[in-house]
Amino acid sequence: MGLFNTFRFETPENVELEFILAGLGNRVYALVIDYLILAVVQIVYILLITSFSETIVSLFGNKLGENVALWMFAILTLVNFFIYMGYFAFFETLWQGQTPGKRYVKIRVIRDDGRRVRLPQATLRALLRPLDDFLGLGIFCIFFSKSEKRLGDWVAGTLVIQEDSPLGTANFSLSQAAEALAIQLQSEADILSLRAEDFAVIRSYLQRRAEMNPKARIELSRSLAHQVQDIITWSSIPEGVTPTLFLEAVYLAYQKQGREF
Repeated sequence: MGLFNTFRFETPENVELEFILAGLGNRVYALVIDYLILAVVQIVYILLITSFSETIVSLFGNKLGENVALWMFAILTLVNFFIYMGYFAFFETLWQGQTPGKRYVKIRVIRDDGRRVRLPQATLRALLRPLDDFLGLGIFCIFFSKSEKRLGDWVAGTLVIQEDSPLGTANFSLSQAAEALAIQLQSEADILSLRAEDFAVIRSYLQRRAEMNPKARIELSRSLAHQVQDIITWSSIPEGVTPTLFLEAVYLAYQKQGREF
């Protein structure tokens, strides 16, 4: 039995991927960071609203001003709720399953089929977070669940994995030309649009290319390079760069850029 719980699934390309689940400690650590950021945002917002309410009272007098202040308090409560919900839904959708806390701790939310989370999944997770966090259901579910899911994960169909997964280490060599192209990709392409399973497919090809039939290798490298180019929204592969060299550079750029975050 391993030290960490893992999750396996097979991609449409028949590549089996294995991810390390984030674990309760990492998730709590990320949540503390997110709540500290949220606290700062909400304190600043409350101070601004309080200052505005006092200005309203001074302008309209005590009676009318107090009524306006009550309305402002109701709006404040509602907006605070949306800030709390929206923070997690916004970042997990925009940053492919990561909030600032998750990005710092290097964990990520994915769907049960390995795909990136979208707004519906992120919203469901956010809506059920109060039950998980404030009532302690999340810790209970994560601790006693083999897949380490909290209530929001069960409803949304998501998992939280370590960013450094999929498992496995590279046992292949990369050309020096790929290093220079990787630097260019980091500045010009959206490398982090690649999902963990996309990266795993690239790595699987680079590991197995020497064993492939030459014709099959050429066809597969072209197909993968075209798909990856679309994902990272890179306009065109420079002349003279082979599909394999491009995939090597993407592999290196993804590793380097992932470590920077």
